[in-house]
Amino acid sequence: MANLTSSSRSAADIDADAVVIVVAKDGDGAALTSGHGLSRRTVNHLKAVISELELKARPGEVTTLAAVPEVKAPRVVLTGAGELNGRPDAATRENVRQAVGAAVRGLDAKQKVAVVVPGGSTDLVAAVAEGAALGAYTPPKAGTAKTEPAQTVTVLGPTDGPARKAVKRAAAIGTAVAYARDLVNQPPNLLYPESFVASLTERVKGTKVKLKSLDLKQLRAGGFGGIVGVGQGSVNEPRIAVLTYAPSRPKATLAFVGKGITFDSGGLCLKPPASMGTMKSDMAGAAAVAAAVLAIAELGLPVAVTGYLGIAENMPSGSAQRPSDVVTMRGGKTVEILDTDAEGRMVLADCIALAAESGPEAIVDIATLTGAQVIALADTAAVMGNNDGFRGRVVDTADVVGEAAWPMPLPAELRPALDSQNADIAHKGGREGGMLTAGLFLGEFVPEGTDWSHIDIAGPSFNEKAPRGYTPKGGTGFGVRTLVGLAESYL
Repeated sequence: MANLTSSSRSAADIDADAVVIVVAKDGDGAALTSGHGLSRRTVNHLKAVISELELKARPGEVTTLAAVPEVKAPRVVLTGAGELNGRPDAATRENVRQAVGAAVRGLDAKQKVAVVVPGGSTDLVAAVAEGAALGAYTPPKAGTAKTEPAQTVTVLGPTDGPARKAVKRAAAIGTAVAYARDLVNQPPNLLYPESFVASLTERVKGTKVKLKSLDLKQLRAGGFGGIVGVGQGSVNEPRIAVLTYAPSRPKATLAFVGKGITFDSGGLCLKPPASMGTMKSDMAGAAAVAAAVLAIAELGLPVAVTGYLGIAENMPSGSAQRPSDVVTMRGGKTVEILDTDAEGRMVLADCIALAAESGPEAIVDIATLTGAQVIALADTAAVMGNNDGFRGRVVDTADVVGEAAWPMPLPAELRPALDSQNADIAHKGGREGGMLTAGLFLGEFVPEGTDWSHIDIAGPSFNEKAPRGYTPKGGTGFGVRTLVGLAESYL
């Protein structure tokens, strides 16, 4: 994680261990972007190096140079941003975020880093600061607190009020995403429902967020048959955690719902061993919700937000839920269980029903819900909803903040796949359109007239490959920025 500051000094005389400069595609090669304030001699030197090394400014192309003339810092890092069209639109901002993130991620041993804003707009200040904040993440060793000192990243560019506000926002976003990543990266023997709630308890101290937790006794008494059924096979009892941020005279009232399966074995419908290695990440939706509520509170947004985290462990045992069980959900709807490995929708449905009771203007749930999402869209989130307008608002927000999302339908002709002879509804359809029938099931628990969107992040929530841009290996914190951006869209 980075400590972000800003400065209007030039890249030549800033006191830093490394200075990062964005380079953009220029014909068949690369060119320095503006804003660096370097001398002609320094610029000519860097141009010669770019030519000699045949740099192309490809995304992820990071080149470190030592002893650059007339630069105080011992290292200058050139980082490729691909095509920059000269306008600070969504594509340009994301290219800059990724370029800066890649450079800062590779400088984790350097404690003082300066990054040049490639232009004078506040939007690009924000992009640089966000890329640095996201790229500076270092995962903690399991079971230990982070001991590495945080990087200090100085954003070199405008320092007026809007620019300082952009840097402050980026710092809050970076802290929130790092918390979500930390939660996802924790091994499941250390992060389970009770310890998840304990982490939240510590995290809300000194903030404007209030935490309420429902234990197993309260869940049973409250009619939360979905989450009780999912968690009954584990020795670690389920919880629902409710995080509330309630500013005075809010401009909107939102409910965020997150799936928090701290480990998903598949229950009695056991997953193949090869599919279990990343199942500690099945609580990434709940992590994103928790982090987003905390960030919204830190930013002091005049939007009331309540996060509902359904936290359980899905394990096989003599007490585990069985296929063909019928459970009664919060609100009284009965559901027939067909596959105990489709447990996330049961936890979410209970939480959606609970969220609806407070009458929010909109409900957004986010979850690592279906393998079908990964097959269809890979690292792009799937966004569904009960009306095109609100679904579009969520997708547009994701585009603005730089999180890849794609709108998906909820076809009415697939709804009969959820019919049940033994209950009000079956919790799963056939193989066809599995991502969509999961969304249709969740929609059954949303009251008519309430805007609702479902975000399936099974793919983008966890990176099993090599780090790229500002994305580390492991938990990505995907969804935090979209949820915060959605709250900001009501201002």
